[in-house]
Amino acid sequence: MLNKEKKWIKLIQKKSDEHAANELVSMYYSQMYGFVYKQTINKELALDLTQEIFISMLQSIHHFEGKRASFKTWLYKIATNRIVDYYRSRHYKYDRMSDAMEELFISGEEDFTVTLERKEEVERVTFHINELDLFPQQILRLKLFADYTFAEIATTLDVPESSVKTKYYATIRTLKRRLEEQNDEKRNMAR
Repeated sequence: MLNKEKKWIKLIQKKSDEHAANELVSMYYSQMYGFVYKQTINKELALDLTQEIFISMLQSIHHFEGKRASFKTWLYKIATNRIVDYYRSRHYKYDRMSDAMEELFISGEEDFTVTLERKEEVERVTFHINELDLFPQQILRLKLFADYTFAEIATTLDVPESSVKTKYYATIRTLKRRLEEQNDEKRNMAR
């Protein structure tokens, strides 16, 4: 499969081969979609962002050499950066409000409650991840949503594995503390 991937990349780079591009996208589409969906919990948004990731990939594939990292690693880096950009955008803030209102009117009461609780939990974690600097965000997204190992993250981000581990565990402690503080605030407000 790796040889096919290399062949497709060369065809795209040299001839802008549409068939090769379709094959390459097909090979990684479900992985990228799953990676995005785990972070958005929204099918339509995940589809849109996945499409944007592949557009970015095709626009920049001429710069891919494969010497420093595998194609998969390079593609996950594009995906991670696109997700970070989305969560920093104004569009995200608007979508968040309109989605909540839409679900309120469309869903049944039980379905809405379960969906809302799940979505709120994901949004709480995502909110805190989005507040982080780029480096810890990239590490968390690759570790939590792409199931990358520390070695794979180090290769993807071109940093020492020890730096990835240190930053990951420090960031997890920070996130845990922030979520606990947020839970304490909710409990105090409920009293």
